[in-house]
Amino acid sequence: MPSHLSADRPAAQPPGRGSVDALITQTRRLKGDVDAVRRDAQGDGSDGADPQGRWQRALYDLALHQLSDLDEHLAQLKEGPAPVVLGPAAATSAEPDRPAQESLLSRVGSAEWNLLTDGASWSGELYRILGRAPDTPPLTLDELPSVVLDEDRPKLTAMVTDCLVDAKPIDGEFRIVRPGGEIRTVHMMGEPVLDTDGSTAAMWAVLRDVSELRRSQRTVSETRDSLQRHRHRAQTERRIAVELQEAVLPPWRGSLRLPHQGPETLDLAGRYLPASASALIGGDWYDALEVADGETLFTVGGLTGHGPAVTSNMAMLLGALRGMAMAGTRPGRLMTLLNQLLDATVQPALGSAVCCRYRPETRTLVWAQAGRPAPLLYRNGTGRRLNAPHGVLLGATSGAAYGQAEETLEAGDLLLLHTEGLAPGGTAAVDRLLDLAPGFTGARTAQDCLRLVVEEFGETEREDDACVLVARVTS
Repeated sequence: MPSHLSADRPAAQPPGRGSVDALITQTRRLKGDVDAVRRDAQGDGSDGADPQGRWQRALYDLALHQLSDLDEHLAQLKEGPAPVVLGPAAATSAEPDRPAQESLLSRVGSAEWNLLTDGASWSGELYRILGRAPDTPPLTLDELPSVVLDEDRPKLTAMVTDCLVDAKPIDGEFRIVRPGGEIRTVHMMGEPVLDTDGSTAAMWAVLRDVSELRRSQRTVSETRDSLQRHRHRAQTERRIAVELQEAVLPPWRGSLRLPHQGPETLDLAGRYLPASASALIGGDWYDALEVADGETLFTVGGLTGHGPAVTSNMAMLLGALRGMAMAGTRPGRLMTLLNQLLDATVQPALGSAVCCRYRPETRTLVWAQAGRPAPLLYRNGTGRRLNAPHGVLLGATSGAAYGQAEETLEAGDLLLLHTEGLAPGGTAAVDRLLDLAPGFTGARTAQDCLRLVVEEFGETEREDDACVLVARVTS
């Protein structure tokens, strides 16, 4: 391919200015749009430690680097071929430290090495790329490796040898060490210049400083890898939390007949409802079991937060609750002991719970609560919230005491217990639950009633996970 530096060869004519101007305008408009989006992303207050945010910002920076290079190359195309520097004297006006943005050939230099005379000619920009004074002679092909990083010299030697011996085009990168010790990455493209007899007479090359571009690409790669590790860790944590949750929550899904109760007196149904963001596995629970004297304990509750640590603490708390209930601990005292347990754990935690103990012989419900919505009682087509005894969040206050309340139930009564995630919104949400009373009246089982709740509030249409338990007095 003819040398683009030799004065005795005609230079290619530049394309029409109008078409290049249009491309430059489009490129600069796109740069402005990308930069505006990048500034918005940086100004949204997002956490700088977020891998997703770092990855997005790195991609914006890389896109801007590439668009800036495209803008410069189009400007060069518009202006036509750059002046040729045939020796050091012609490059005396080139200042090594001149800002790159002042040159249409910013970060792009060119050179030709004549094999017959062992001479070399460089463009002024190549001096700036290599950090060499413009009044020094250009390096010959034998001298060029002296500015290349030691481990990259074999790569440069192989590229030049393939070009000179086998007439292969050059297209590769290597790192150079500037006089001050700064390391830059240079991309070189070139071809041999053949003599009339087909032998290689010279080699020309275009050298481009791609340090910033490669740095941006490395940042994108590193942040992408960090994001992938973050996602993998989140998936692993979610899997552990799900497995732990499934291990401790009741295995039944739907109506439950307690095994040793004799004649059925309570119809129970419960459900765990995930959040819309499926990655959020929290510390909510529901449970029901037979305890001493034929009584039944049923409960809902939860710990604040998400992830394996919270689910693990939930498992510990639910295990303690079951053990104390089997030992005959009444609901108020049980809440006091659970509060002491959370207060004594190494990792501080906050929790809330409702604990109900039902005696079928007298249809008496004894219950206590710790910062949890009171159970809703439905009777004869209407619903109301039970008056809650005193109780603060578990783990909030050392030595807290918890009250206890009693309620006498009737056959056909329905109790609904739920965690906050089911219906956030305070009184309005409770009113929506109470409005389900007519539907509960026509339902035959607790599972039917639970289905009505899920249909009303959606199985996954919530910001946080939730648990619901329905207890229906059958006799």
